[in-house]
Amino acid sequence: MGIAALILWLLTAAGGFVLLGTWIAKGGARQPSSSHLPVPVVFGHFLLAVAGLLVWIVYLAIDNEALAWVAFGLLVPVALLGFTMLARWLPVYRARTANQVEAEAPAERHFPVAVVGGHGVLAVTTVVLVLLTALGVGGN
Repeated sequence: MGIAALILWLLTAAGGFVLLGTWIAKGGARQPSSSHLPVPVVFGHFLLAVAGLLVWIVYLAIDNEALAWVAFGLLVPVALLGFTMLARWLPVYRARTANQVEAEAPAERHFPVAVVGGHGVLAVTTVVLVLLTALGVGGN
C-alpha cells in the first residue's frame, strides 16, 4: 500500500506542477493583487507537499513507522491549504464566462478544470492511503 501511495502522490504532484506552472506563467506570483490565491498559501502548499513526499520516500526506503506518521502529519496542512485554494478558486471558475479583460483576469482562471479535479481526487486518495499505511492496514 505504501508503493501505491507513492505512485498516487507522484501523480498528484504532476497535476500540482501543471497548476503551479499555469499560475506562475499567467502572472499569479508577479501580480499577487490580481490573484485570489495568496502567494504564501500556494508556495506553502507546494513546499509542504514536497517535504512530505521526501519523507514518504525515506519511509519506504528504511521502513520507520514514525516517518509514515510524519509524512501524514505534513499532509494535513497540505490538504487544508489545498481546500483553502479550492474554495478561493471556485468563484473564479464560476465567473470565467463573464466578459473579463484578459489583463484583469486572475491567473487561476486559466486552470484546466480536469486537472483541478484530478489533482483533488488523487490528493484525497493519497492522504487515505498514507493514513492506512501508517496505521499498518494492508501491510507494506
